Amino acid sequence: MKKITAVIKPFKLEEIKHALVENGISGMTVSEVKGHGRQKGHTELYRGAEYSVDFLPKVKISIIVTDEMVDSTVEAICRAANTGKVGDGKIFVEPVERVIRIRTGEEDVEALS
Repeated sequence: MKKITAVIKPFKLEEIKHALVENGISGMTVSEVKGHGRQKGHTELYRGAEYSVDFLPKVKISIIVTDEMVDSTVEAICRAANTGKVGDGKIFVEPVERVIRIRTGEEDVEALS
């Protein structure tokens, strides 16, 4: 099993969610986060004073999938998140040793569905 974490632009969340559901992904965790990378940030004007916004709003999606689902899931996220501009985001794939569904005690692949 693998954990796929995608950090994406907030306005792409619904499109990515739709792509993941079409790919057979039934569950995900979504968090609002702030990030700083090549996109750098920008300056804004507030009450006549200019200030720098270094950390931009992003959305972090976490999904646990079987090893067989990794490539198709990553491809679905890439297709849906791509705008062709700096700041589209990143995807991280990490190994997962164990998954347990608290309610039933099911483990690993059985706990994912």
